[in-house]
Amino acid sequence: MEDAFDQQSKNDFGNLVDEMSHELRSTFVSRHKRFDEFFLELLENTERSLNEMFVRTYGKLYMQNSEVFENLFAELKRYYTGGNVNLEEMLNDFWSRLLERMFTLLNSQYVITEDYLECISKYTDQLKPFGDVPRKLKAQVTRAFIAARTFVQGLSVGREVAQRVSKVSNSAACNQALTKMLYCPFCQGMPTVKPCKNYCLNVMKGCLANQADLDPEWNQYIDAMLLVAQRLEGPFNIESVMEPIDVKISEAIMNMQDNSAQVSYRVFQGCGQPKPSGMTRSTRAEENCRVSDRFTVPLFDTFMDNFTPVSMAGSCMPRLLALFILFINGCNEVVDIKEKLKLSKKFWSSLPEAMCVEDRVTAGNASDEECWNGHTKGRYFPEVQKDGLTNQVNNPEVGVDITRPDTLIRQQIMALRVMTNKLKNAYNGNDIYFQDSSDESSGSGSGSGSTEVYPTDMDNAHPAQTGLKPTTVTCEMRICGDRTGLNAPMKLFSRAYLQRM
Repeated sequence: MEDAFDQQSKNDFGNLVDEMSHELRSTFVSRHKRFDEFFLELLENTERSLNEMFVRTYGKLYMQNSEVFENLFAELKRYYTGGNVNLEEMLNDFWSRLLERMFTLLNSQYVITEDYLECISKYTDQLKPFGDVPRKLKAQVTRAFIAARTFVQGLSVGREVAQRVSKVSNSAACNQALTKMLYCPFCQGMPTVKPCKNYCLNVMKGCLANQADLDPEWNQYIDAMLLVAQRLEGPFNIESVMEPIDVKISEAIMNMQDNSAQVSYRVFQGCGQPKPSGMTRSTRAEENCRVSDRFTVPLFDTFMDNFTPVSMAGSCMPRLLALFILFINGCNEVVDIKEKLKLSKKFWSSLPEAMCVEDRVTAGNASDEECWNGHTKGRYFPEVQKDGLTNQVNNPEVGVDITRPDTLIRQQIMALRVMTNKLKNAYNGNDIYFQDSSDESSGSGSGSGSTEVYPTDMDNAHPAQTGLKPTTVTCEMRICGDRTGLNAPMKLFSRAYLQRM
């Protein structure tokens, strides 16, 4: 009979811990899944948007070089899913490949060899053919992706820790104390008498001593997760970075076109004059115009006439609606996760108190004289012990060896410590695996949460200098407490801008 009670008390305790931690575990499982699906969908939508816009704008010329952009998004996805990718090097490589392709197209009257392209790549930093776009985009993308990847990794670690720690392995002393508390009243002929609350607390604190030691590291991990969540809501949130990538790359292409003569001249100075191809640039451009019926504009023609503010606003609306929905979904995900994370603080040290409630184990608010104190029905006099392994040295109910901490719990403490360190680095804009000390990374390393706004050359130019009549559409949103979305009036000059909307 005693063995049966011992096994039953062990099962009861395991089931109770499982029940108490179920919501915590399911929260991490579901939120990890939802955030991961949301981010991957956002990445996929951004790639699709860029592809559709560039097919409309550049036609066959884009399709012949689309692998450059496909590789960009493939590497971004590989980074997010845990691949060993140096974001800054990958982005630098993307701009180098794009420069090679564009230089070849803009200088089609020459034979551009692989060796010549390799020479061109050495001058990329000096030439700055794409203007300031690569620097700005690198700062924004690296910080946003570091935050998103580390956040989803943090959710994964929290999920694993909660699942492992909830599978309690009882000591013999714990089982004995549980049996005495839960089933000895039956043997004494008092089956309806429940344990005194303080008695229950001492038993649970002794049985869950190692779990309570997880709490300090768990709380620091939760705080770090909340910090990174602020980044996901703030100016570097992933939606506001990913959504306009196609426009920013198109702006870079326009910069390259505008500076093509100067870039070519400087390249020819450094790498020498390439051999003529036998086809003039104008002839090649005419061929490009005949590539398809849809592509009927000269190479990288960037301007469109006869576009009124009314028609611009009308074409803007569907995209704004889609953007608004993306922002709402993304913000809701982060806000929901933050609230759940806050509720999980001090979870492990509060387990004994949560388990020793009237509807589960104890007599609750019943008279101190009407509960089981471990010996008979009456008041329980011993003092309730504090939380943690070392505080159980004088536990009157459970014999705890404070010199032998649980190995599994120590492993989870270390896992949380490592993840907390990664989260703190991510909050400051640093990838724990790749930390670039170059000047260009300074915009994402302060961790201050501020956003530096970089004006483009086109923004600074007076309309008279550009020869254009700017059509300005101001689309502002205030979501998640920050002014995000289309953060500033967009000067829509290019065909790429117009066809994107």
